[in-house]
Amino acid sequence: MEKQYKSLLIKQRSPDSRFFYVYLNNPSRGNALSRDFFAEFPAAVASLDQNPDVAVIILAGSGKHFCSGIELETLSSKTASQESTEPGRAAEKLRREIKVMQRAVNAIEECRKPVIASIHGACIGGGVDIATACDIRYCVKSTFFSVKEVDLALAADLGSLQRLPRIVGFGNAMELALTGRRFTGLEAKELGLVARVFDTKQDMDQGVDSIAEEIAAKSPLAVVGTKRVLLQSRDLTVDQGLDYVATWNAAALQSKDLGEAVAAHLHKRKPLFAKL
Repeated sequence: MEKQYKSLLIKQRSPDSRFFYVYLNNPSRGNALSRDFFAEFPAAVASLDQNPDVAVIILAGSGKHFCSGIELETLSSKTASQESTEPGRAAEKLRREIKVMQRAVNAIEECRKPVIASIHGACIGGGVDIATACDIRYCVKSTFFSVKEVDLALAADLGSLQRLPRIVGFGNAMELALTGRRFTGLEAKELGLVARVFDTKQDMDQGVDSIAEEIAAKSPLAVVGTKRVLLQSRDLTVDQGLDYVATWNAAALQSKDLGEAVAAHLHKRKPLFAKL
C-alpha cells in the first residue's frame, strides 16, 4: 500500500492501470504548497519512480484548482525567521531553504517516468513552477495561469524563470513574469505552454487517462530514454546531444524490447514489454 501523505493523495486509476495520479491535496487552500509539500513531494515521486508497476505519473489538483501557489504563511515564515539573525548568516540559511524547495520541484525532471500535468482551475505562482517542470501539460478552457511572484515582491525562484522561456519563448516569458497577469487556457495553448485544451475537466480526465495508457503501453526503456535525452539535450549542442543519445541507445538496444516491438508490428499484435 502506498504511504499516506499530509499534502498529497496518490491513486491508481484502476488495479490494472500502469499510471498513477498524484493529487496536490490541500483543497481548502486552493492546493497552496505547504511546508509538508516540500518535504513529501520529492519522496513520493521517488517512490513512484522506483515502483515497477508505475509507468506514467499524472499530477493533478484536488478540489476546484490545480495550485494557487505557495502558502503565504510558508513564505512569511522564511523571512520572519531571519529577523534576529546576523544578515550574512540569515542570507546563507535562507538560500539553503530556497534550494530545498527547488529540489522538490526538480524531482519531477529527475524522475525517470514521464510526469503529465493535468491542470484545472487556478495555476498560479508555484503552480506554474511545478507545471513547467512536467513533461507534458494539459488544461481546461476555464483554467487560468499567472506567474504571480512579482506581485509579492519576489523573483520567481522555483523554476518558472528558467523553464518557461524554453517553453513559450524568451519574450513571452518576460512579459508574463514582469506583469504577473492572468492568462487563459486557450492563450496557454497558443503560447505552447500546454499541448491541448479540453472543454471540461471530465473531458480532460478521460483524455489524459487515454494518453497515459498509450504511453504506458510502450517500451519503458524507450520512454525513459526519450525523456532523459530530451532533458539533457536542452543544454547541449546538436553534436553533443547526438553523442549522448548514441551512448544511451548503445546500452538500451541491448534489451529485447526492439525485437518485441518489431515482432508485434509484423504479427499485428500489441507488444508486451517487461516492467522497469
